[in-house]
Amino acid sequence: MAAFLRSKCSSVGRTLIGSLGNNLYGATNSSVEAVTRPSHCDAISQQIRTFIQMRTNLKVVDNSGAKRVMCIQAKRGKYGARLGDTIIGSVKEAQPRGKVKKGDVVYGVVVRAAMKKGRSDGSEVQFDDNAIVLVNNKGELIGTRVFGPVPHELRKKKHLKILALAEHIV
Repeated sequence: MAAFLRSKCSSVGRTLIGSLGNNLYGATNSSVEAVTRPSHCDAISQQIRTFIQMRTNLKVVDNSGAKRVMCIQAKRGKYGARLGDTIIGSVKEAQPRGKVKKGDVVYGVVVRAAMKKGRSDGSEVQFDDNAIVLVNNKGELIGTRVFGPVPHELRKKKHLKILALAEHIV
């Protein structure tokens, strides 16, 4: 399926470029046709927002010393993790002299997800990035500060300490 969309996208791109190239030589009708033609590569050009699954890179938003974590496993859920779920990850980038080092296997709670999450009042919450806060295997925070906005859905998942340390609750 992806190969099919990729081939369609490249052929449409070539058609568009070819007709724009012809426009330089005086053929005006073909360029208008190519611009107004619906593109088959809209699904590829837009970033698809899905669950946090294996090999997803996440930003760490606490002061534990890690900068970036790659998800190894979502602790619950068939398809992956959402807001408030716990994941197991591997530290890919870390600050020097931090509490965690590069290559450490850590637990983390998802505090921001790019996938839309519907609320009971009909609104939806969606963040620009995927971010976690590192915890130990008992659920206690490793860091002492949480940076950036945090959704209040964490209250339902019993992560009250994260909400208490957060700068801004959305």
